[in-house]
Amino acid sequence: MPETSLAGPTLEQLEAARVLVSRVAQETPMESSRYLAELLGAPVYLKCENLQRTGSYKIRGAYNRMAQLSDEEKARGVVAASAGNHAQGVAFAARELGITATIFMPVGVPLPKLQATKNYGAQVILRGHTVAEPLLAAAEYAEETGAIFIPPYDHIDVITGQGTLGLEIYDEVPAVETVIVPIGGGGLISGVAAAVKQRAAAEGRTVRVIGVQAANASAYPASLDAGYPVDVPITPTIADGIAVGRPGAVNFDIIRHLVDEVTTVSEDDMAKALLVLLERAKLVVEPAGAAGVAAIIAGKVTPSGPTVVVLSGGNIDPLLMQRVISHGLAASDRYLTLRIPLPDRPGQLARTSELVAQANANVIEVLHTRHGHGLKIGEVELELSVETRGAEHRDLVVETLRAAGYHPHIVED
Repeated sequence: MPETSLAGPTLEQLEAARVLVSRVAQETPMESSRYLAELLGAPVYLKCENLQRTGSYKIRGAYNRMAQLSDEEKARGVVAASAGNHAQGVAFAARELGITATIFMPVGVPLPKLQATKNYGAQVILRGHTVAEPLLAAAEYAEETGAIFIPPYDHIDVITGQGTLGLEIYDEVPAVETVIVPIGGGGLISGVAAAVKQRAAAEGRTVRVIGVQAANASAYPASLDAGYPVDVPITPTIADGIAVGRPGAVNFDIIRHLVDEVTTVSEDDMAKALLVLLERAKLVVEPAGAAGVAAIIAGKVTPSGPTVVVLSGGNIDPLLMQRVISHGLAASDRYLTLRIPLPDRPGQLARTSELVAQANANVIEVLHTRHGHGLKIGEVELELSVETRGAEHRDLVVETLRAAGYHPHIVED
């Protein structure tokens, strides 16, 4: 168990922020999930911040921070750096407060995020190819112009704004025993933990808070082991919204005191989770926002009564969604690619297609070539992309082909 000494914003500060934030943020739906409840062995509820204005929870912290600025500070404008969700939150909040906003974003940022940020009225400057470069550029801009830098997570006002989500969670599921939250820099989970822990303590009970990071960008496990924030290398991840290489200093202290556990999930886990949310819950969620669901699917969460999973955002580029869905189907054994060497004579393509059909699978793409690596003279290679219904059906397709004398090779991603 973490320490229970007070850390982070007080209940009074959180309630005051809730009044402020309610001017722009919606109280998002809380949906139950029978499918996830069966997997976990406890009731599961989805807090749908993917349906929030601007598509994520970020508007809460951005607005709360900017609403605290003096008139003189507001007149100087604000500046921020982000690859997407924070940019949109700052741009929207600035528009509502009548503040000029400049946002630095990396070159190659998905077009929908770039366009949305511009549409909210912010000036967008593209700089660098990672989030680190826009952050440096934003800090330099603030120094040169006097604009107020709005950090994405490492500030108590931002944390307090995000914590208003925790108050909603406790109001909507009063019997909650576990809250699962995605972690990047730590702004969301530190605010949510402060809110639900204090509300529960006031009633003489406890709530477990679990953080989830992408395995390819998991600074918190190493930092918590070390006892202080450390830098970790980030390898490519579909969860760009939580790809942060070092915990926020303020966030780390709160998380160290209040968060019970931090776990990690793989790229496959998040792709499967996105697919489950699309198919079972009819919800569009970005990979980072689906990290908590991924933890349940991957068996990383021990059941302990009513559980709330925060779906932190739904801003996903349609092209990325297409790739993630395909990856999720493959990871769930519902999409199979086979390479099959065949004798170069008529009827072989028809025969293999017939065998796949006999196994009740659907061929969706075919590549037929005489130039594959390692092919003998008189051989061709057939590459089949096949829809299957899961692991058992996939194995049936492969065994059907082998029983007919073919030698299929499964192509892994």
